[in-house]
Amino acid sequence: QINCSISYLAVISHFQERNTGLDQVAHESLNFTEEILSARSFSRQLAEQMTLAKAYVIIAKEHNNLHLAWELSSNIRNCQLLLSKAAMRGEPVTLEEAEPIIKSLSYLIFRAEDAHYDIATTIMTMKSHIQALEERANAATVQSTVFGQLAAEALPKSLHCLNVKLTADWLRKPSLQELADEKRNSPRLMDNNLYHFCIFSDNVLATSVVVNSTVSNADHPKQLVFHIVTNGINYGTMQAWFLSNDFKGSTIEVQNVEEFSWFNASYAPIVKQLLSADSQAYYIGGYQDNVAPKLRSPKYQSLLNHLRFYIPEIYPQLEKACGWAFGMNVFDLIAWKKADVTARYHYWQEQNADGTLWRVGTLPPGLLTFYGLTEPLDRRWHVLGLGYDLNIDNRLIESAAVVHFNGFMKPWLKLAIERYRPLWSDM
Repeated sequence: QINCSISYLAVISHFQERNTGLDQVAHESLNFTEEILSARSFSRQLAEQMTLAKAYVIIAKEHNNLHLAWELSSNIRNCQLLLSKAAMRGEPVTLEEAEPIIKSLSYLIFRAEDAHYDIATTIMTMKSHIQALEERANAATVQSTVFGQLAAEALPKSLHCLNVKLTADWLRKPSLQELADEKRNSPRLMDNNLYHFCIFSDNVLATSVVVNSTVSNADHPKQLVFHIVTNGINYGTMQAWFLSNDFKGSTIEVQNVEEFSWFNASYAPIVKQLLSADSQAYYIGGYQDNVAPKLRSPKYQSLLNHLRFYIPEIYPQLEKACGWAFGMNVFDLIAWKKADVTARYHYWQEQNADGTLWRVGTLPPGLLTFYGLTEPLDRRWHVLGLGYDLNIDNRLIESAAVVHFNGFMKPWLKLAIERYRPLWSDM
């Protein structure tokens, strides 16, 4: 016990001898994480003593030694305050600051050891303490994931009001419906000399940004054709928005997935699966307790999420299309039809009828369906992660053809990553 105590006191002289180098960099910019992990820093010594002291606080309370527990707690608070001040000012903890606390904690730890709080008791107490902290951390992680998902999926009030107004305009203005009927027969929709883009979405704001960004960065926007497919609830909203705004002369078609009579349970296995009792129970019933929060998202039940595998059926006369799926892909529809990719997709969906190969989503069947049929795109074509990754290189973003806000931190939400928000607001 005496040797153990002396070792704590001896650390001060050890650090004092090796502190010459630290003095030279004391006023340089400090990475406090590196500082706390450095074997040469006083911050590391304080953090380690504080961890041990916390364990002895619990043991002292269990043995009704409240005075020792109070003294340890007081020194722990002083230690935390010192580390906090060092982090705030961006400078290492100095010998003069650390020495009184290290001496005091060393003496109190010696007293705890001298009170016969043996190492076995300490280990068991620390183990139970760590387990409790791990459980709290896991619970906080799950809660954070759920709250983040709810925030990402929630419809902002301003966007909800916009949707209501656009739907009202669609229903109240016959001129909009007449214009939609007129544009539905435009020969440009099937002109293979133009550039075609497919967007499957129920979010009018996000879809508008994609369209506006694309036409704004195109040399010849009139050569662009956008094929938008949405659901019945948002069909009027999409029509009213894109009919009421001009996107530099580009052609925009809006379709309702619920009007695709061929997209039914007898043809598409995914429709049959999503309508099955097991699938409904999985999302709505009592099977969610063991499901990761991410996989409870209603997007996995949306038919829009699976339309990317039916581009040749939706646009049979087109030869090439740019589809916004898994980020961004360019499809050669002639090669697609030759390889009968849709049949391959149906095969894998049928193999997964009971959900044993994968539970939800389109990425697993997509990887299986297109296996051996793909070529990689240059990374600059599609820079993703702006909805969760804080450390994307600005040079990579500036060189990107497409930036993708995948993740929960959508740019139209308050939880957006601030450094990427201008990319959205400037579109």
